[in-house]
Amino acid sequence: MTVRTASRMDEGRYVLITGASSGIGAELAWLYAARGRPLVLWGRNAERLENVAARARSHGVDVYTRVLDVADGQAAIAALRADDDSHPIGIAILAAGLGDMRRGDDVVERAEDVLRLGLVNYATPSAMAAAAAERMVARGRGHIVLIGSVAAFHALPFAAAYSGSKAGLKRFAEAQQMALAPLGVGVTLVSPGFVDTPMSRRVVGAKPFLQTAPMAARKIARAVDRDRPHLVFPFLFSVLRLVDTLVPWPLKRRILSAIRADQMD
Repeated sequence: MTVRTASRMDEGRYVLITGASSGIGAELAWLYAARGRPLVLWGRNAERLENVAARARSHGVDVYTRVLDVADGQAAIAALRADDDSHPIGIAILAAGLGDMRRGDDVVERAEDVLRLGLVNYATPSAMAAAAAERMVARGRGHIVLIGSVAAFHALPFAAAYSGSKAGLKRFAEAQQMALAPLGVGVTLVSPGFVDTPMSRRVVGAKPFLQTAPMAARKIARAVDRDRPHLVFPFLFSVLRLVDTLVPWPLKRRILSAIRADQMD
């Protein structure tokens, strides 16, 4: 691992993307590389991450990679601070996440799965967002992107850990937006529906309004450009969210309890 001293010209130029070895994270890496932005890319799979980095470098930008599992929150915080020392981060896109649900005839989700989803989908990205905010506030600029899910809007009995962890991230993002806005740092919460990624391909059954990963990446980058506090896509999910607020809880509970879902291992 090469550590260098950041120059004044570098400050705030780098885009940090976690979960960059596949899916939306990889597409965002290529999109920002095409824009000429140097990158700090994190992922769990070294080979896939290097493939993403190689394609990004073809645009002539500096790309730094780190292999790390964000389930280790303390390591992730330390790594972010170290990377920001050598590659000052202007945009932090915290895209690493896990999807899981109760399988088949299981009565409840495994306790170990609930813990891991809580760490990867909520605790670590929130802590990393706080660590990034410390540095960005000191520089007087920056933008943090937290990737949530439309699942955060609903109590899903077959995916309590997933919907619960994304709901926690949503509330954290909303609070951080209010805290950082007066300090020159933007926060965007992204709440996508189904996106064609390795995670969603595990889900068995219909995937309404499925989006491609490149399409999702373009929408996220546009939301950052416009400093949007919340991006929900496809748009129909925004309408459904409004309808959801009007449905009485007893009826909503009956509807959600009747939904059946499963996924492949």
